[in-house]
Amino acid sequence: MDDTSGVGVLDKAALVLTALESGPTTLAGLVTATGLARPTAHRLAVALEHHRLVGRDLQGRFVLGPRLGELASAAGEDRLLATAGPILARLRDITGESAQLFRRQGEFRVCAAAAERPSGLRDTIPVGTQLTMSAGSAAQVLLAWEEPERVQRGLSSSNFSAVALASVRRRGWAHSVAEREPGVASVSAPVRSPSGKVIAALSVSGPIERLGRQPGRLHAAAVMSAAERLSEVLRRAASAE
Repeated sequence: MDDTSGVGVLDKAALVLTALESGPTTLAGLVTATGLARPTAHRLAVALEHHRLVGRDLQGRFVLGPRLGELASAAGEDRLLATAGPILARLRDITGESAQLFRRQGEFRVCAAAAERPSGLRDTIPVGTQLTMSAGSAAQVLLAWEEPERVQRGLSSSNFSAVALASVRRRGWAHSVAEREPGVASVSAPVRSPSGKVIAALSVSGPIERLGRQPGRLHAAAVMSAAERLSEVLRRAASAE
């Protein structure tokens, strides 16, 4: 079957985006993967970068851009967000703390969904908020299972250590105390795609005066259970297709 649309520039742009599915790619890698001439590949990648469909990592390699995630969410086709709401609400009710779902976008993590504690002192993180990847339990989770090269690059500017990330991988959850913001503690666990890749971090956060200096002792079990439940929903949905 002919997989071209008849609109040459769009077909070539699609080749560039498809080539980036496998991860960060140099210009030479794009040329090899797409079969496009080097000037053409460069021109298209830069044009797509202008529209945020393509981005760059810290080494200057091309990566898929944040606009793709935004478009998927707007189209209502994001299964993760579609299924996260009830699980976040239950986690909030079980722990009594605000619950959030974070996803990584480039060098930031973004709050993709949240269920806020209805009253009292709480940690409020509006949906769409961009936070650093250098601090907080969700950042630890989103970095811990990355490829070694990205882990090392992330650690170069982080408030946590390689030893901390090794502990996260071993026990399956992370916690932080006043790491992202004074007075705030949090606990996070990984959400995995049907293939097993970590695609998000499920978190609860609140004041240290309630969560204490070892918030994992209070809420790690509940957060891990919720993250595993969300991962299982995604697996079931994928197997039903």
